[in-house]
Amino acid sequence: MISINNVQPLSPEIVFDLLKKELSDYINAALGSNLTIEFAHVSDVINIIFPEIIEGNTFTVIVSEAEITIQPAEEKGDYNTDLLEQHLVEFLTLKAS
Repeated sequence: MISINNVQPLSPEIVFDLLKKELSDYINAALGSNLTIEFAHVSDVINIIFPEIIEGNTFTVIVSEAEITIQPAEEKGDYNTDLLEQHLVEFLTLKAS
């Protein structure tokens, strides 16, 4: 679990909107790829899914006034999602600072 200070502070709705509109371009530019990213949002929880990489939820983002927490999926299978996690953390740190 990784925590990022929510300095702005960003609401869960704003974080969800930023993720939907900008995360795909950010990660694809960083990786030189064309990955599909799907999102699900309920209250302060946002699930991020990379359907081409891993089946099901890849990361869960929990937004509070003080911090944004990123939890990798417990079941990753044979896939190494560390690079995706690194870019997600960089993206959210940039937006929340």
